[in-house]
Order: sequence, then C-alpha cells, then structure tokens
Amino acid sequence: MKKINQIIFTVALLVLPFLANAQFDGEFIKPRNGRFLLQNATIVTVTKGNIENGSVLISNGKIEAVGKNIPAGDAEVIDCTGHFIYPGMFDGGTRLGLVEVNSVPETQDYAEIGQVTPNMQALVAVNPNSVAIPVTRVSGVTTTLATPSGGLFPGTAALINLNGYTADQMYAGFKGVVLNFPSSARRSTWDRRSDEDIKKEAEKAEKTLNEIWERAVTFNQLKKADAALDYYPEMEQLAKVVAGELPLLVEVNAASDITLAIEWIQSKNVKAILTGVAEGWRVADKIAASKIPVITGPMLSIPTRNSDRFDAAYTNPGKMAKAGVKVVIRSNDAENTRNLPFNAGFAAAYGMGKEEALKAVTINAAEVFGVADRMGSIEQGKDATLFVSTGDPFETKTQIRHVFIDGYRVPMSNRHIKLYQEFLQRSPGLKEN
Repeated sequence: MKKINQIIFTVALLVLPFLANAQFDGEFIKPRNGRFLLQNATIVTVTKGNIENGSVLISNGKIEAVGKNIPAGDAEVIDCTGHFIYPGMFDGGTRLGLVEVNSVPETQDYAEIGQVTPNMQALVAVNPNSVAIPVTRVSGVTTTLATPSGGLFPGTAALINLNGYTADQMYAGFKGVVLNFPSSARRSTWDRRSDEDIKKEAEKAEKTLNEIWERAVTFNQLKKADAALDYYPEMEQLAKVVAGELPLLVEVNAASDITLAIEWIQSKNVKAILTGVAEGWRVADKIAASKIPVITGPMLSIPTRNSDRFDAAYTNPGKMAKAGVKVVIRSNDAENTRNLPFNAGFAAAYGMGKEEALKAVTINAAEVFGVADRMGSIEQGKDATLFVSTGDPFETKTQIRHVFIDGYRVPMSNRHIKLYQEFLQRSPGLKEN
C-alpha cells in the first residue's frame, strides 16, 4: 500500500503542472494574468460614450490603451467582432461569500450575536472558494459589497472583487459600517402588532441608537485627547464613523423612516449612504435635497404595501434617479447575485432607461464607494475589470464571452456549467427503447 501511495503521489506531481496550463472547452482552468488585446468590439465606456470597432489593451492588470488601431505587439489577441465590451458590474449589497446555502445555517457567516457589533468585519468572513462566486462572475458581475446583517450595528461591509485566493486579495478598497435604522413600519403582512406597540418599539430603538451614538462621540473625543482607554472594539469602530474615517450604510425602507433617517444623519453630521430604500420613490425629492446617495434593491420584488401598483419596486430606482438622487442597484442576495443584471434590466424597462441603469451598476457604484479612479468605466489607466458580451447584459439572451478582473482572464466555467456539460453528453449514455 505504501508503494502504491508513492506511485500515486509521483504521478500527481507529473500531472499537476500540465493541468495548471490545460484548457477545458477552450477556457483555462484558473485565472491568468498577461497582456491581452481585445479587438473589433463596440466599447461601452459608460463615461465617454461608445467606440465602434474599437480595441482595449490590457497589461499589468490595467487598461493600457482604449481606442482604434492599437498595435498588438506581444499581447494575446482576442477577436471580439460583433461583441461589446463593458466595465464589470457592481452589486451594491449581497451576502455572496458570506453564505453558501441559505437554508443551511452551518454555511451562514453574515451575522453575530448581539445588537451592537460594528467591529465585526465582513471581509474576514468572505469565503474565496464559494461555488457561488464563479456562478456570479460569468454573468458580468465582477465586484460586490459583502454586507453583514442582524442587530442594530451588525458589522462592517467590504467591497470585494470576485477573484483571489484570500479575502485580502479580493478586497477592492471600500468599507462601511452598517446601521439598521429603527423602523416604525410593519415587518410584513403577517405582523400582528398594534400601532401603539409598533410606535413604542420604534421609539425605544431610536433611544438606544442615540445612546450608543453619544457613547461613540465621547469615545472619539477621549481618543483624540490621547486618554487612556480600555479595550472597547465596538466603540473603536464607531468612533471611526464619528470622525468621518468610515461611512455609515443606513438600511432603511419605509418612507417615514427614510425621512427620519435623513434628519438623524444630518443632525449627526455623518457621512452616510442610504441602503434598501424600498419606498424611496415616495420621498425622492427629500432624498435628492439631502444629497445622500442610495443603494436600492432588489427590483425583482413585490410592492411593500398591498395598495401599491404591481411595479412599485421596478419603478423605484428610476423615480429616484429622475428626482436627482445618485442611485446604485443591489441584488440583496447570496445564491442569486448573478441576477443583478436582470434587476437593473427591470429598472431600465420601468422608467430608469438603459443608460442610467448601466451607470447604477458601474460608475455610480464606483463613485459612491470611492473607487471611481480605478473602476466603473473603461478608461486608460483604470483597472482592467471588464467583460465581453454578445449584446446588452440586461437581456437574458445575451451571452458573456470573456471576463477580466484586475487584468486576470477568468475561466468562463462554474459548477452549473460543468453539470450542464456533464449531463448533456453522458457517458455511458441512455439507450433508446
């Protein structure tokens, strides 16, 4: 048995180098870096219009050149005739990487025990080997905001690129503390609390929030005064929000709560982003006047009230955008973050328009997350995070042909595709009767 194991180990050492450079169905097994020239495509830059029959040169993880008649040199040429090149799409809020199977608690790592845990970092909980990541990125979604949930301050969200062996390698340069703003709305149609009980609970939660915030303000003042402080990680993290070092991601959905949240944010003079905002269309003018950006979604959702039109969720981002709100779209999912393009597609079809919907998952997101100097559009000098498609990525018939993240050409394969290929050509196959 020992001799057999030695033989197996020796064979593995001989085979592995070959597998590292092998291809399956025309695609490499693992992401690979290099110089690539994408030729003869329609380039949708997002910020500088479209370039017909253009090329993009990728080198050292960056977009080295964008335009026409770019010489290939030593770059690998990829013919994109009849195809389109888009910047990679952002999902403004998801549990991707924090949960593997929603129905299996053992795979969930997005919530901690306690109401106040802002120091809990979503980034350290991200699983780079999640099978849902390849499923997502072959849809053109290259960057997501990993968001914790549960409690008043559930933790700190982190922006990640969907390629890397470790969470640190995936980190895309943005973090924000999540606040679940106290709600005066019913939790669902099954919520049987009286109006008086709902009001009392909301007032109690708001009082708790203010007490915690005052504690954070005091902690920050003592910290600036170089006072001797005991280990208090929760206040240490909230003090960064008070000092303006980190933004606050304020989850709020009911129209009345959105108004209260805006007033609270302005009274505390804190840098904030509104998230959720399901009824933002009802108070769009107030949000626009506050100049607070919004991350909203999912669009593929039912109305918040029985009296609303069927398309209330679909039209929400468009109405806010028309009022002057900077809107980012999210899927608010884990297993189906791949559906982000279709959330944006519904927003586009129901009043937002394709151009604004595309911005909501590209440059708007990059600007809100403070990474627009590197991401969100196809421009010279920016990170080579983009994809090549056969058409509009918001349409279900469109196929994504190539994906690049930070200059790495990502394999166009995942668990779903492999299972499809396996059962499409079964061996041994089925015999006809």
